[in-house]
Amino acid sequence: MSAAQGNHRGRRASLSTLRLGILLVTSFLFGLAVCSSFFLWKIHNNDPLLSDSHLPHYHNVASAKAEFTKSETALQPSSSSSSPTSILEGLRILVTIASFDFMQLPHLEEVLDGFRDLCYAGSKVDIVIYTTVIYPVAFIDMFNDRMRCNNPSPNAGLTTTMILKPNHVRLHLVDFHRQLFYERIDQYDVFIYTEDDIRISPTTVAAYLHETNRVESIVGSQHATDFNVGIVRYEYDFPENVVITDKTRHATENVTRVYWEHLGKPIFEKAVDKVEDEALSPYYISMHLHHQGMYLATASLLKAWKDRKNCRFDEIRDRPSNPKNPSQPTEGTQRVWMSSQMLYGGRHCGVKQLLPVDNFGQLTVLHLPNKNYRRVGKQGRIGGNDNAPKNEFSDGTEVFQRSHPLLLKALELHVEMKKEFPNLQKSNIGDGGQYTGVRVVDTDVKRHHFHKDHKTAFEKRLNAYKDYVSRGGYLIGSDMNLDIEGWTMEA
Repeated sequence: MSAAQGNHRGRRASLSTLRLGILLVTSFLFGLAVCSSFFLWKIHNNDPLLSDSHLPHYHNVASAKAEFTKSETALQPSSSSSSPTSILEGLRILVTIASFDFMQLPHLEEVLDGFRDLCYAGSKVDIVIYTTVIYPVAFIDMFNDRMRCNNPSPNAGLTTTMILKPNHVRLHLVDFHRQLFYERIDQYDVFIYTEDDIRISPTTVAAYLHETNRVESIVGSQHATDFNVGIVRYEYDFPENVVITDKTRHATENVTRVYWEHLGKPIFEKAVDKVEDEALSPYYISMHLHHQGMYLATASLLKAWKDRKNCRFDEIRDRPSNPKNPSQPTEGTQRVWMSSQMLYGGRHCGVKQLLPVDNFGQLTVLHLPNKNYRRVGKQGRIGGNDNAPKNEFSDGTEVFQRSHPLLLKALELHVEMKKEFPNLQKSNIGDGGQYTGVRVVDTDVKRHHFHKDHKTAFEKRLNAYKDYVSRGGYLIGSDMNLDIEGWTMEA
């Protein structure tokens, strides 16, 4: 009997040991699975080539969250007890730019410089460029040097992301920003959409915030969503028949800024409208033609316009067209629709554009091509009629004289500096050891329809970029072996 009891106890002990062993193994495997999942999640979210968002994640914390106050002077960071030194300090800004190809690259470079200056003014800026072309690694490396913001403030920062889209989207490239705005609605304070040829400065953004605060203080937060502070584009009216050289430089004596989209006399009947709201009319005007090519908005305004009657600002849709001829727009092209007409059009959102009389000049922006003023008065253009001179377009026969070959080009100098200073290989590495430079994300790689040669060049550049990122963001010999004069033709 005693032996049987001992055997029974031994079997129970063996079963307990077995169950304990199974429990320990199961716990270990479960822990391993959890750790592996977390590790893969971290990789996925921190690698710009894998992340679904393609944007940095520091905006998910409340370290620099800003809120509007009734004061005319500012957005006060809610997490800080001290007053900001600038209306832009700690502001979280999401910038989106539609830049189809390389044709407007000189203008895009200037546009990016303006947004970098926002970081030096104290803001945290994420720039997203929607494009259909991929830049060579050497150019991206040059962008990295230009766009690096060395502002030591923890509330400042700058990232740049290029999101590649198939070129068959054409004018619908302007659509993609809207979904991104609403996906990130709670992570930014100010949202900016712009075409790639409009120079926006810290002054532009600061003036927009100042006037938005001012409008809310006058009419109240609820009624303030019926308005948005607008923008007016200008150019300089250089003589149409003169190229400015040493011989003709005196031709600029009478050159001035012109608002070429806003014509008609008397001005306050044909070009400029007075504001009907009695509380705002002493301080603000509107332009009769409200096309801007861009817009700024706060998070609270975007939310209000989503639910506004007839607005549905969060929904991407085609511009109004002739029902009998859908290819014929009735209220401007898709880019006019997405930047201005949907928001300000009376049959749509019906938001009223406001421009301050006393700070008007601070909300005017340079249209960098500086060519549209030459269209005025031509057939089919503003101020033109059937008897006016024709507006000439490119027919492919133009021959352009290149600049002198001795001129030192920016990319040429950049490449030579990198050759001479191969020791500088950590400029694009952050504190965590990760690449912090320009992100290039191909979200529609399977949708690209290229000719064989173009596809090969595209994939070659994309693979070169991935290699560039994986080694820490510095150039090697193959990256610097490119045609300085004709690199845009290689893509």
